Amino acid sequence: MTASISSQQVELPYCPSRSQAIRRHTRCIQVGPVAVGGDQPIRIQSMTTTVTQDVSATVAQCLELAEAGCEIIRITAPNKAAASALKTISEQLRAAKCEVPLVADIHFLPAAAMEAAKYVEKVRINPGNYADKKKFAIKEYSESDYQIELERLHQAFTPLVLRCKEYGRALRIGTNHGSLSDRILNRFGDTPLGMVESALEFIRIAESHQFHNICLSMKASNPKVMIAAYRLAVARMQAEDMHYPLHLGVTEAGDGEDARIKSAIGIGSLLCDGLGDTIRVSLTEDPVNEIPVAQALASKAQQAWQAAAQAQAKVQPPETCRIPEQGVRRPSRALQLGKGCSIGAQNVPAVVVDAAKPISETEAIIQAVCRSQLQPNKCKIEALLLKIETPADLAHFTPLYEALQTAVPACILELSASIDLSDLEAYTWPESALCPLTLLQSMQGEDAHYAAQLLNFCRQKGFNCALNCSPQALEAEIAAQLAPMGSEHLIFTYCPNIAPTSASEHAVGAYRQLAQVIDQQLPASPIWIRNHPYNALDPQDQYSDRTLEYSVLSGALLCEGIGDLISIEAEPQTEQASTLGYNILQGARARISKTEFVACPSCGRTLFDLQSVTQRIRAQTEHLKGVTIAIMGCIVNGPGEMADADFGYVGGAPGKVNLYVGKDCVQYNVPEASALKKLIALIKEHNKWTEPESAQ
Repeated sequence: MTASISSQQVELPYCPSRSQAIRRHTRCIQVGPVAVGGDQPIRIQSMTTTVTQDVSATVAQCLELAEAGCEIIRITAPNKAAASALKTISEQLRAAKCEVPLVADIHFLPAAAMEAAKYVEKVRINPGNYADKKKFAIKEYSESDYQIELERLHQAFTPLVLRCKEYGRALRIGTNHGSLSDRILNRFGDTPLGMVESALEFIRIAESHQFHNICLSMKASNPKVMIAAYRLAVARMQAEDMHYPLHLGVTEAGDGEDARIKSAIGIGSLLCDGLGDTIRVSLTEDPVNEIPVAQALASKAQQAWQAAAQAQAKVQPPETCRIPEQGVRRPSRALQLGKGCSIGAQNVPAVVVDAAKPISETEAIIQAVCRSQLQPNKCKIEALLLKIETPADLAHFTPLYEALQTAVPACILELSASIDLSDLEAYTWPESALCPLTLLQSMQGEDAHYAAQLLNFCRQKGFNCALNCSPQALEAEIAAQLAPMGSEHLIFTYCPNIAPTSASEHAVGAYRQLAQVIDQQLPASPIWIRNHPYNALDPQDQYSDRTLEYSVLSGALLCEGIGDLISIEAEPQTEQASTLGYNILQGARARISKTEFVACPSCGRTLFDLQSVTQRIRAQTEHLKGVTIAIMGCIVNGPGEMADADFGYVGGAPGKVNLYVGKDCVQYNVPEASALKKLIALIKEHNKWTEPESAQ
C-alpha cells in the first residue's frame, strides 16, 4: 500500500501559521540535565557508530561528539550485554566531566531496554519492533483480534514505562517507516497514518501510567513521507490534547551532498512550520560531521521563530493550516520554456541556472555554459538566467543568444527597473525560431498596469512573461489587471530585491501565499521557485554554499506539489549550480536524474564498514537513472526502509551480505568480497542496468 493520508486526516490543523514560523507549544521534558521542548533551544543529537561493548572506543567517540557540540548522544543496545556496557560507558564519561545525556537505542528486546534504563538518561524504542517480530505477514485483524494485540502490547511495554518513571528517565517513541509492525501494516497500511498510530498506541499506554516524559519521532528515508507523518502526528496529538516534543530526522539519508539535501528538505520543512524540538542529521559518515549541519538548520529555524515572536506575528486562521495533501501536485498549464523543455501540467520541474556574470562578459558565460553542458551526469542547464541592467545590455544579448541557442534550450532575461516597454520595443530581437524567450521583471502593486502591458508585449512576440511579485502585491492590485487577460504565457515567482530585514515571514510561507492567490485569481499559472540569498532564512549565512537554504526552500514547496521550475542563483560556478538544482529535485522526489541511494548512518549493529561500502557501490552504480539502491548495515530497518528501493545490500552476518529485490531477499549470506559484483549482476538480471557514458 502506498504512503497516503486520507482526506479526513488532511482536515486536521497542524500548525499555527503556514506563512510565519511560529513555534508549536509543547510540553518540556527532561533528558537528564538537558530540557527538550517548551521554550528550550532546539537540541542537537547524534549517534555513535562503534560497537557498544568496545567501551573505550564508544567513550572516545562520545567525547568527540560532545566537543563538537552534540547535546544528546544515542548508543545502540541490540542485546542485554550491550545494554550492560552502558553502565561503564556512562561512568567513564561522567568521570571525564562529560555530562551529555545518553540514549539507549532499543530494537526487539524489552530485556535490553529494562537493563539500559538503569544507566542512561533516555531510552528510545521502536514501536514497530518492540516486542514484535517482523514477518511481513498478511492477516485480517478483527476488532477483538486487534484489542488482544493491544493488551499484549500493554503487558510488554508497561514494565519499561514503570522503570523509566522510577529512575526519572525519558522515553523516545521512535517510529520508522521501514519497520512498522505487521499489526499496523495490516490495519493501516504502509502509510503516514500507520506510522502515527504505531506511536500513539505506545503513548496511550505510557499515559495510562501517568508517564509523560516522552518525545516522539516519525522517521522515513523519503522526505515526503517523513514530512507528512510528522504533520499528521501533531494534528492527531492536538486532537487528543497531547503536546509532546518532536525529534526530527530523515533516516537512511546517505552521505555527501545528497544526504544533506534530503535532511534539509525533511527537517527544514517542518522547522518552517514551527515543528521540532530536537534534531539529528543522519549521515553515512563520521558522526561528528552531522553536528554542523544540524546546528545550521537549528540556527536558521530559531532566528525565524524569534523574529516571528518579536513581531508578535499575526496567526493565520486555522483553516489555512491544514495538512497539504500528500503526493498531489498543484495544477498548472503546460508551457514551452524552450526547445524540448516544457514546464507545468505533467512535465517535471525544469532547472534554471543564473549566469552569475554581467551579460557583457559574453565569452566567459559561453565557456561556463559549455563546461556545464559537458557534465557526464546529465545535469544540463535547461534555461539560462541573464540580467539586463541597462538598455545597452540588450546589445550584448543577440550574439550571446546566437552562440548558445544550440547548447541551451531556453533563455530568461531578468529586466531591471530601468528597463521599460519602450526599450523592449526599440530592440531588434533575435529570430524567435531559435528558441523561446522568457522576460522576467519585478513588479510592485503600483506597477499593475505595466505588468499587463509587459504580458501583452510578450504574447505578441511569442515570449513567456515571468512576474516577480509578492503575494500581497499580486492579490491587492496586479491580479485585477491580469485576470481578464487569462494566464497563458504567465509565470509567477517571488524574490525580494533587497535582503530581508526580518525573518518573521519566510520565503516558504511567501510562496505558499503566492500559490493560494494565483489559484484563486489566475489559476493554472506555473510557479518558479527562485533560490537566491535574498530568499534565505538567514541572508548572512554562508554555510555549505547555501545548499541547506536552497534545499529547505525548494524542497519544502516541491514536497507540497508547488513548483514548476527552480533556479539556483548568485552561485559563482555555473556547473555546480546546475548539479545542485537537479540534486534538490531528486531529494524532494520531484525529478529523478540519477541513482537514488538509501543508506543508514552506521551504528554498533552494523555488520560491515558502511562508509567505504557505500562509496564503492556509489562509484559503480551512480549513473543508473531512476534506480533506487538501499545499503543497510543490519536487518533492523533493512527490508522495511527498502520498501521504495529496487535493490538492497544488507548486512546479514559478519562478512556476509544479503541481497534484496524490493522486500524479497533473493541471495543469503553472500561473501562481502563478491557482494558488489553479485549486486550488479542482479541489477542486470532485472534489466535495470545501463553502461556509464564513459563506457559507451
